[in-house]
Amino acid sequence: MLSRLICYIKGYLRIRIAGYSTERFLNACRHRGIYLWGLQAVSGAYEMNISISGFRKLKPIIRKTGTKVTILRKSGLPFYLFRYRKRKLFFAGAFFFVFLIFWMSHYIWNIDIAGNKSRTDETLLEFLEEKSVRNGMAKSDVNCQRIVKDIRKEYDDIIWVSASIRGTRLIIQVKENEDSPAVPADERKEKEDTDKTVQPVDIVADKSCTIVSAIVRNGLLQTKIGAKVKKGDVLVSGQVPVNNDAGEITGYQYHVSDADIIGRTKIKYKDSCSNTYIEKENYDICKKQYSLSLGDIRFSFGGIKNNYEHFTMYGEQGQLKFFDNFYIPVFWWSREAIPYTPHKKQHEKEEIQKILTERFVRYCEDLEKKGVEIIENDVKIYTGQDKSEAKGSLMVQMPIGKEKASKLLEIPKQKEAEGEETGDEVNGNDGDDH
Repeated sequence: MLSRLICYIKGYLRIRIAGYSTERFLNACRHRGIYLWGLQAVSGAYEMNISISGFRKLKPIIRKTGTKVTILRKSGLPFYLFRYRKRKLFFAGAFFFVFLIFWMSHYIWNIDIAGNKSRTDETLLEFLEEKSVRNGMAKSDVNCQRIVKDIRKEYDDIIWVSASIRGTRLIIQVKENEDSPAVPADERKEKEDTDKTVQPVDIVADKSCTIVSAIVRNGLLQTKIGAKVKKGDVLVSGQVPVNNDAGEITGYQYHVSDADIIGRTKIKYKDSCSNTYIEKENYDICKKQYSLSLGDIRFSFGGIKNNYEHFTMYGEQGQLKFFDNFYIPVFWWSREAIPYTPHKKQHEKEEIQKILTERFVRYCEDLEKKGVEIIENDVKIYTGQDKSEAKGSLMVQMPIGKEKASKLLEIPKQKEAEGEETGDEVNGNDGDDH
């Protein structure tokens, strides 16, 4: 690929060699270091490619070997420029295009965000817009370290951020805490050590269940294995009591609770499917529309307007780029409308069962990805006249608990010690003096 590009830039010729000593001609070229490629035997002659500098060295070889050389084709950039040397506007436009590409390479034209699952790209882009990070900004104004700090500060569930510039792209990669929307444990501890005004946070049950297991890393467990809890009950308290030698509470240590609690509970499942479906009979007609935009300027070609009552719309959009990371601010859209006639048809009983079963299997797979273990399955399919339903319940073991700000507890008043003087002076002898 690179050698072909170099040959095109330097220019080359396609020539034909004829005569009685063509083999001698080829040996002489090899002896003088003249590079030939694309050699083919054609009707008692040879055709080959040769560079411009190599062609200028052929005169003594042709005279010595008595061969005849015919130029078949001239290719490459030097011949192209010579052919259009009088078209000044063309070269001015080409020069302006190269200058425009060079100028645009100093700006950001695409912001790519990867790794976000709990929020959309638009949400993060709006936040970056508030921080003056947007498409069209100069690459010299992009502070990647500042972007990383701003995102980490704004979203506590994002535990890792990377920002880098490649070509005209700003690539932001994030990693979210998939276990809990709370701050990671190591950061919590660091926050508790550095912040003297830590607000205690409890872990409360987000659904009624039976506790199966509990691993507490921070806080005080308020329940026990096998206990039944209701939604809203405190499972782990963020207020750990401090006792004196007498076992009395003299204060509390405040923490952001951190624990892995598994509970057994029953969840309901319900899904429905219509017994009929629409089959589309497409026409051999397709209306297409193309749009191109450069900044605020937009051009449209074609149209999708039609007189049909029913039609399917397909769309595609993209941004113009050179290579993988060199984007430019040119966007394109394409839309096409295909008319059709709808036909109402009836599902077979086996088809309905298959559809509802596949949906239920996907639902169970999604639960397993979230760490939910299915213990019992009591879901059945019921077929009706107009629609069919899959409903029932699942007994599962799953992570339980969500964070909630803790209500501060009052320190109990201490009882006065027995035998302690209460204020009146007591005389050791209440009788008469003798």
